[in-house]
Amino acid sequence: MSIAKTPPPPYVAVIFTSLRTSVDEGYAQTSEEMTAMAEGQPGFLGVESNRGADGLGITVSYWRDMESVRAWKAVAEHRMAQKLGRERWYRAYCTRVAVVEREYGFSV
Repeated sequence: MSIAKTPPPPYVAVIFTSLRTSVDEGYAQTSEEMTAMAEGQPGFLGVESNRGADGLGITVSYWRDMESVRAWKAVAEHRMAQKLGRERWYRAYCTRVAVVEREYGFSV
């Protein structure tokens, strides 16, 4: 796991917060496939993801602009993964889309 390397703002962050069910069948493979597919999409900048032992997960994907976010949302395989998520893998989720106006940090 590493911190995504993003360009200077502005750019878009899509924050996906979820609570998992106990069903694991196909989840890891689909998650890996969606990450790989997103990485190949125009406008993709990076992703950060973590899940706690309690099942709460947060994934933040970064995109050049809203057009890139909309294009990713429309990808058929991504839409199918969303459907499976609602049917099998998530008890609840919330997606938030925000424009990043400022960032700062440090690294050693």
